[in-house]
Amino acid sequence: MDAKTKKLALIGAAVVVVGAGVTLALQAFNENLVFFFSPTQVAAHEAPQGRTFRLGGVVEPGSVKRLGDGVTVQFAITDTAKTVPVQYRGILPDLFSEGQGVVCQGKLDDKGLFTASEVLAKHDENYMPPEAAKALEDAHKAGVSKAHAEAVARGEPKPANHP
Repeated sequence: MDAKTKKLALIGAAVVVVGAGVTLALQAFNENLVFFFSPTQVAAHEAPQGRTFRLGGVVEPGSVKRLGDGVTVQFAITDTAKTVPVQYRGILPDLFSEGQGVVCQGKLDDKGLFTASEVLAKHDENYMPPEAAKALEDAHKAGVSKAHAEAVARGEPKPANHP
């Protein structure tokens, strides 16, 4: 082998090693990427089944049930338009309560049950995770538009405060 061939072989080997490293790094990044979905998006089947993602909204009042084992809790998360049942096994944050904002990380099964591996609750009176606040706002806007359309269909006048 002459010097030129050795140099090309060395460059080729370096390209293969760097390419393999980049491929492994991108694969690890993709596996650890966690997206946020609202209950409305989950109901519309936009969320992946069997893959970890975050679900956010408000804990539906009256939905919290503690199972007999003492560590499993079932509750529902809503964005005022749709509701998703959640099951969590573990100790809930101190600030977790009905009617409060929450973000859960976990997986959705084929029956529509979200099994949470982590539950994050708000940390003060005015805080709600930005994703959850936007999801609630979008669901509220959709609900107001739907209510207005139904009122118009019934022949009722447009409310004064409706845009």
